[in-house]
Amino acid sequence: MKNSFKLIALAFAAIVTFGFMYADVLPIGGELPMKDVVMKNAMGKDISLKNAAGETGLLVMFSCNTCPYVIKNQDRTIAAAQHALSLKIGTILINSNEGQRTSEDSYAAMKDYAKEQGYAFPYTIDEGSKIADAFGATRTPECFLFDKNMKLVYHGAIDDNPSNAGEVSRQHLAEAMMELKAGKDISVKESKSVGCTIKRAK
Repeated sequence: MKNSFKLIALAFAAIVTFGFMYADVLPIGGELPMKDVVMKNAMGKDISLKNAAGETGLLVMFSCNTCPYVIKNQDRTIAAAQHALSLKIGTILINSNEGQRTSEDSYAAMKDYAKEQGYAFPYTIDEGSKIADAFGATRTPECFLFDKNMKLVYHGAIDDNPSNAGEVSRQHLAEAMMELKAGKDISVKESKSVGCTIKRAK
């Protein structure tokens, strides 16, 4: 009986934890958080989310240098960013891996990585993972798309098959951006981000 109570308590704790984890994620319709916080850009300039926004909206993507899913999706990341910019949607990539700042996700490594990838958009360092915390971001890559009023209209993955580009049946982010540009309601507002966990400092 005592063990049964322990199991029930553990199950309840897991449910509560799960609930809080998702309650902390910025909801659809939520306002862009931390918009005035200035971040260091790997290209050598400082920028805020507000300043990164375009006429149509803003695409925020949490990324890094090291996650195998980021590396596997690099072509798709660059294509999504270029598509966003063509639709006048400002684009910014954010590295919140504060737990790896002394190694592969250091600022110096970010500068090298951005140069190697030919990034034509800001790639910034999120000191203390405070931007990721405000968004409730947990993965790399993970996308947040905002409209011109800086309200969240899409959150999730680039497409429906992060593991295999050849088997993608729906490009969630591209569809959402085109619908946003056309002034339509976003047909798929949320999808599951698949990737590595953001490495917050202990």
